[in-house]
Amino acid sequence: MICKGLAPNIDNACHTLVLGSMPGIQSLAEQQYYAHPQNRFWRMMAQLLNEELPVSYDGKLSMLLLHHIALWDSIGACEREGSLDSAIKKEQGNDFTALLVRYPKIQTVCFNGAKSAAAFKRFNQPLLARHGLAFFALPSTSPANARFRMADLLAAWGKAIAPKARCLK
Repeated sequence: MICKGLAPNIDNACHTLVLGSMPGIQSLAEQQYYAHPQNRFWRMMAQLLNEELPVSYDGKLSMLLLHHIALWDSIGACEREGSLDSAIKKEQGNDFTALLVRYPKIQTVCFNGAKSAAAFKRFNQPLLARHGLAFFALPSTSPANARFRMADLLAAWGKAIAPKARCLK
C-alpha cells in the first residue's frame, strides 16, 4: 500500500518540531496525527505542557501551537502494509531544508522513535550539522513500544519538550 503523509501542523511562532516516521493506518484513514487510541502521544504532550487533554483533534493541534510546537513526519511517502515502522519500504523524506527556511524559529527537532530519526538522518545529513539546531532521538509513543511506560516517556521527552514550553509561556 502506498502511504502519503499528512501536512505539517506549524506556524511562524514554532520553536520545536516533533517528527514521527509515517502515520499509521488509522491516522492516515482519519487524516489525524496519532489517531490510534492506544498511542500515548497526545496524553503525554498534555501532561508535559501542563494542559488538560483536548477532546477534539483541532484542540490537540492548537494545544501544540499554543506552546510553539510543530508536528510533522520524517517520511513524506512510502510503501507499507500495516502500521509498523519496520514494514516501511521505498521511503521518501520530507523537505526540511525548505521547511526551516520558511519557519526559521525552529531550534529543536524531536524524533518520535528510532525510525523517524533514521529517516531524517538518511535524507538530511547537512541539517544535522547546522548551527542552532538541537536534535533529540526520543522513545516512540506507539503502543508497539510497550517497553516504555508513560512515566518513562514523560522523563525522556520532558528533557526536550517541557523546559522550552515552560520558558516561553
